[in-house]
Amino acid sequence: MSEKQAPLLDFPCDFAIKVMGRQARDFPQQVLGLLRQHFAESDILDTRQRESRGAAYLALTVTVRARSRAQLDAAYQALNDAEYVLMTL
Repeated sequence: MSEKQAPLLDFPCDFAIKVMGRQARDFPQQVLGLLRQHFAESDILDTRQRESRGAAYLALTVTVRARSRAQLDAAYQALNDAEYVLMTL
């Protein structure tokens, strides 16, 4: 018999969402616009971006204050459905 495992995250919590896409001037704005559909403006705590070595790709790390697992799941689903997003972590 397996015992019930403790949840991996205690909500609310600060959570870093990593999003990768092709280099485009509006990529950060597109990602933030999508995340604003799932998080209040005050829950988007920090944004950092980094170009790939050849500058063909852009990685964005957005730290959010997540209120629930369902909220995170919905945000990740929306990001993964967006054609301009290549990968999320």
